[in-house]
Amino acid sequence: MSDYQSREDFKYLACLLKSAPNETQAFIDFDQQTIKRNDGNIPIKTRELIALAIALTTQCAYCIDVHVKGAKRAGASLEELAELISISASVRVGATMAHGLLAMRLFEQKNG
Repeated sequence: MSDYQSREDFKYLACLLKSAPNETQAFIDFDQQTIKRNDGNIPIKTRELIALAIALTTQCAYCIDVHVKGAKRAGASLEELAELISISASVRVGATMAHGLLAMRLFEQKNG
């Protein structure tokens, strides 16, 4: 990773928790209740794969790190990861194409 993103940054979570305890704990609790819970209708492996797909499309290196490990712990296979990467890429490209269509429409509007 670059100097701007490092696994070492995770050690600052304790500092963040100390400096902004309510907000940081709210995030931790939200994460636990949405992604990490194993008593929901969506199995934990699926939750981790969904989170990983989103992390890939939002390009959050920290989230990719956490959710690759979570998916692996939950039993995801390398083949599932490979398919997920392509699905995520397709969604990202699809969003680019959709915004491209918007750009085409805006270009044709008379007020531009």
